[in-house]
Amino acid sequence: MATTPGILTDWPWKRLGSFKRFTTKFGLVSLVTEQPKAIIESSTRVLNSTKLTEREIGQDDQILLSGIIIYLTSQILPGGSNLPMWKTDGVILTILLHASVVEFLYYWLHRVLHHHFLYSRYHSHHHSSIVTEPITSVIHPFAEHVAYFILFAIPLLTTICTETASVASVVGYMTFIDFMNNLGHCNFEIIPKWFFSIFPPLKYLMYTPTFHSLHHTQFRTNYSLFMPLYDYIYSTMDKSYSCLYESLLKRRKELPDVVHLTHLITPGSIYHLRLGFAGLASKPYVSKWYLRLFLPVTFLGQMVLRWLYGHSFVVERLRFGKLKMQTWVVPKYKIEYLQWKNSSINDLIDEAILKAEEDGSMELNAYGELYINKHPQLNMKIVDGSSLATAVVLNNIPKGTTQVLFRGKLNKVAYAIAFALCQMGIQIATLHPDEHEELNKHLTDAKFACNSVLSRCCSHKS
Repeated sequence: MATTPGILTDWPWKRLGSFKRFTTKFGLVSLVTEQPKAIIESSTRVLNSTKLTEREIGQDDQILLSGIIIYLTSQILPGGSNLPMWKTDGVILTILLHASVVEFLYYWLHRVLHHHFLYSRYHSHHHSSIVTEPITSVIHPFAEHVAYFILFAIPLLTTICTETASVASVVGYMTFIDFMNNLGHCNFEIIPKWFFSIFPPLKYLMYTPTFHSLHHTQFRTNYSLFMPLYDYIYSTMDKSYSCLYESLLKRRKELPDVVHLTHLITPGSIYHLRLGFAGLASKPYVSKWYLRLFLPVTFLGQMVLRWLYGHSFVVERLRFGKLKMQTWVVPKYKIEYLQWKNSSINDLIDEAILKAEEDGSMELNAYGELYINKHPQLNMKIVDGSSLATAVVLNNIPKGTTQVLFRGKLNKVAYAIAFALCQMGIQIATLHPDEHEELNKHLTDAKFACNSVLSRCCSHKS
C-alpha cells in the first residue's frame, strides 16, 4: 500500500475477495491463480521479507482488468473483432507509435509519479519492492494501472480505427509489453554485452534488468519504459549504469554452500515449484483439477525439458544471510523411483553429488548412504530429506518431556523421530500392539541400540 493512499488506490472488486475471478457481468470467467514468481539477484536468488511476499502473491487484478478491457474493446469498437492474422502496415504503425508516442509520454508520466505528492499516494506502492521480481512489474494501485492502460492503448486503438489492426500486431504488442516489463524487474542480468556490440545504437533503444534495478534503488534516475533514449536526452541516466552492467556480466559464478537435491512427483508438479505458480508453491503438494487443462502443454514442455537437461538443473537460488542455497531437480518422476528403479536415476544423483562436491557445497539433501559408501572421499554432509522434518518435530518438543505417544500410520519420518527420542532417553509409547511391534523392530534393526525404552499404552482417552 502507498504511504498515504490516494483516491482509486484500491481495485473496484477488492471486497469480492476470491470471487473477483468470476466476472460474469461481462461474460468473462477467469480461472487465474497466483502469477509466477522469481527473485534473483545477480546469480543468486534472494528471499524478500514475508510482508513483501504476501503483498505480491495473488496480484492477478491486472490480468482481470486486461480481460475486461479486451472484451469490451472487441464488442464495442467497430473493427475490434474478427481481425486478420497479419497486416504489415499495422505492425509497422504499432512499432512507430510505441517508440515515439508511448515511450515519450511514459517517461514524463513516470517522472511526474515520482513527485512527492503522487509518489506518496500511488507510486510508492510499486517502489516498496527494492529487490524486484517479475511480478513486481504489475504491482501498482488501480489508478496507476488505468493510466498505463490508456497509454498502451494508443497504438492498439490507432490501428483498430485505421483498420490496420491484426492478431499479430495486437497480441504481439501485448506480449512485448509483458515480456519487457518482466525482463526489467527480474533482477537478473541476462543480456550479453555482445548484443549491444553488434549494433551500438541499440543501447538507446533497449534497456536491461540492470537499468531498471538501478531505478528501484536510486529512485531519481532511469525513468524510461523500455528505451533508455529519453533518459539520455533529458540527462536522467544513472551514471553508474554502464560500469554496473559490465561488472555484473563479469562477476564470477557464486558457488552454493548448500544444495537441496529433489525430483518431480508427477508431470503436473512442475507448477508447484516457485518458477510455476506461487500460490501452489506456498502450500503442500495437492493435485488441482484445473491443471489437467494444461496436460498437453505439460507433457510436451517436460519432454523438451528432459531432453534439454539430461542431468540435474538449478530451479532456485536462495540466500539466508551469508548462507547460499540452491535447489537442483533430477529430471525423474516418483513412479520411476518406486517401480522402474532405473539405474540411470542413481547415475544422475551420483553426478549431481559429485558436481556439488566440486562446487564446494557443505551439505546436500538426499538419501546418501549409497553415495557415501561409493565416494568415501566426500567432504559434504549428506542428509535424508525426512531428517529435516524430524528436526522440526524434535525442536518443538517441550523441554523436560519424558514420554511421547505415537499415533497414526508409522512412516520413515516417525521411525527417525523415534530413534532420535531413544537417543535422548525419552520413552516412546504406542496405542496398538501391531504399531508397538513394528516400531520396536525398526528400532532394534537400527545402527545403534535404543536401550529398550519402548512401551505400549494400555488405555487412551480422547
